[in-house]
Amino acid sequence: MKKLILLFISHGAVFSLGFAVGIYTLPILIAPKGPDQAEVSRSAQGASYTTTFRRDLKGSDPFHWGDGSLSIGQDTISFMGKLAPGPDYKLYLAPKYVEDAEQFKAIKSRSAQVGDVKTFENFVVEMPDNIDPDDYTTAVVWCETFSQFITAGAYR
Repeated sequence: MKKLILLFISHGAVFSLGFAVGIYTLPILIAPKGPDQAEVSRSAQGASYTTTFRRDLKGSDPFHWGDGSLSIGQDTISFMGKLAPGPDYKLYLAPKYVEDAEQFKAIKSRSAQVGDVKTFENFVVEMPDNIDPDDYTTAVVWCETFSQFITAGAYR
């Protein structure tokens, strides 16, 4: 009986570890190739605003961070840099600067979801017609599945 319990615990631990590793690595394995620097630069030309994503924000940690330059225009938002890999990232424009999950949750209902972020190195997201970046001050990358703050940058 004792052997059976030990086997159950050890197999359960290995299964749990494998599942956790799978959740973390699957987005990396299935992520499409990000746009090259030339494409991001073309998209960033004529941008109305720019900001920087930094790794040292209050809500960032070794698994949730962004590092690079974001350009916000009327038609696109483009990012040159890297994001920590993860599932179900969304790009939001928020009415005020936030640095962690709790701050973003407090204003999420007043924020505008721009679109999906499917790559972890460079991205270009089309700006929906019903969103005016002049109505907001901050860009936020958020993991929708786990309600996890990834990064943010104030652009005005």
